Amino acid sequence: MNKILLPLVCLIFLVVSAMAAKGKVRIAYVEWDCATASTMTAKAALEQMGYEVETLPVVEAAMWQALGTGDVDAMVTAWLPVTHADSYKKVQDKVEKVSVVSGGAKLGWAVPAYVTIDSIEELNANADRFDGKIIGIDPGAGLMKLSEQALADYDLNKLELMEGSGATMTAALENAIKNKDWVVVTAWSPHWMFGKWDLKYLKDPKGVLGGEEKIEAIVRKGLKEDMPEVHAFFSNFKWDSPAQLQMVMAWNQAGGTPEENAERFLKEHPDTVKGWMGK
Repeated sequence: MNKILLPLVCLIFLVVSAMAAKGKVRIAYVEWDCATASTMTAKAALEQMGYEVETLPVVEAAMWQALGTGDVDAMVTAWLPVTHADSYKKVQDKVEKVSVVSGGAKLGWAVPAYVTIDSIEELNANADRFDGKIIGIDPGAGLMKLSEQALADYDLNKLELMEGSGATMTAALENAIKNKDWVVVTAWSPHWMFGKWDLKYLKDPKGVLGGEEKIEAIVRKGLKEDMPEVHAFFSNFKWDSPAQLQMVMAWNQAGGTPEENAERFLKEHPDTVKGWMGK
């Protein structure tokens, strides 16, 4: 081994050894845009603190189950008090709520601003304009369960809720807007799509889809005793505003990987990150 490579190898060994000494943190998340942005930013900050971090993309039910069994240490994407209420109730004795990652969260059904209806109650009468479809996300998601309830409560018998993913939903939305077609999608904010396109939520007079929510960080019971510094990090982990989260989501759409954009956030917002680290 030449004289240039030897010091580099030693440095890598020391860094890896230091991370291993601090321990490994496992974070579960669903590959929604907001969850990806928060999770990857938390991962980057914890790695800067010297931890090895594994992020596990899973479906919503598996995320909650893994946290409840202690197979993962944390998640930073719990929508409460409505969207994930049933999932949280199943594991509430085995987990701990530690931080509000972002306030001002909202669920609903959204349409492009050029669509001339304003309420869910008007959908049935205009079902043909929407091709009889409400474009949804991944099956089993809290928003999908609420959307199924909305179909029943508003007697929307002329429309079908289509399963898919966050990516297929935004792709359908983009395609419709290019053609000035009418489209209704299951939506939530903060989300980059509200910055990219002129959209509006349909009014929900029965309140089926809920009001304002919070996105919370939740950890497994016992984390405070096992890894007090990690527990303190998640207790401090929060965006300065919903707009800050939406900014990182927009970066992820504009280019670069979520990991690269998380590193960018750490560099551009050192005071926020120091607060997470308790400095």
